Amino acid sequence: MSTVTTREPSAPRTSAAPTRAAHAAGGTRESRTRIPFGRLLWVELTKMFDTRSGFWLLAGIGASAVVATGLVMTLGPEDVQVYSSYAAAIGVPMSILLPLMAVLAVTTEWSQRSVLTTFTLEPRRSRVLAAKALCAIAVGALSMLAALGIAALGHLLGSTLGDTPAVWDISAQNVATLVLANVIGLVMGFTLGVVLRSSPTAIVAFFVWSLVLPNALYVLGTVQEGFADVQPWIDFYYATNPLYEDVPTGEQWAQLATSGTLWLVLPLAFGLWRVHRAEVK
Repeated sequence: MSTVTTREPSAPRTSAAPTRAAHAAGGTRESRTRIPFGRLLWVELTKMFDTRSGFWLLAGIGASAVVATGLVMTLGPEDVQVYSSYAAAIGVPMSILLPLMAVLAVTTEWSQRSVLTTFTLEPRRSRVLAAKALCAIAVGALSMLAALGIAALGHLLGSTLGDTPAVWDISAQNVATLVLANVIGLVMGFTLGVVLRSSPTAIVAFFVWSLVLPNALYVLGTVQEGFADVQPWIDFYYATNPLYEDVPTGEQWAQLATSGTLWLVLPLAFGLWRVHRAEVK
């Protein structure tokens, strides 16, 4: 007698490939969890104050403005008791400290190996770098305006104690170009940080660019007449000097744009390309 075995119907097979609906749901979920750019700005701004180097560097910016103002007020002769002298005095430390702040805003994470966490939380590296750049520029511009305010208060106090009239020999346009010059130096520090991604190397490179290279090009311009003619168009540091003195002319703006493309725009584009292709460890 034969036995008949019955086999239960098997469950219908399901494809392992995700359906279009799943793709759509995943895309919607990903867009919903995207980090807002405002939050990135706040995080990067917080990072600038979190580390000891960042905190004391920002504190040093304020302290240098107070010290420079005090020196002009107490030691400067009567003929230099004008607002331009105070502004020039605070411009010297600002031209050094602000670019260093921008360098550290980029390189600190690479030095402390926290960049892996940052790019894991926000894989779009361009958004992180944009947030760092905007925060550095905003802090630098506000620091410069605050320092100019301290210089104005020092000038008022000095004129009151010395019983001399306050001389405001800087126009609003001069103040704007002075702030712009320091912001350009800050962006140069940011560019070196993006290209080199090492705090000591980028800081040394900045001092070479701001101290050694201008003197070398100046000497070259004095011995080579042909180079002296084209120096304003290719020497970025030389082209930024009119911003500290007065409102540049049309030709000087063109020279600033041309040399800035060579020394600022192209290196920054190369640095951004390297960061996007760099292996984060």
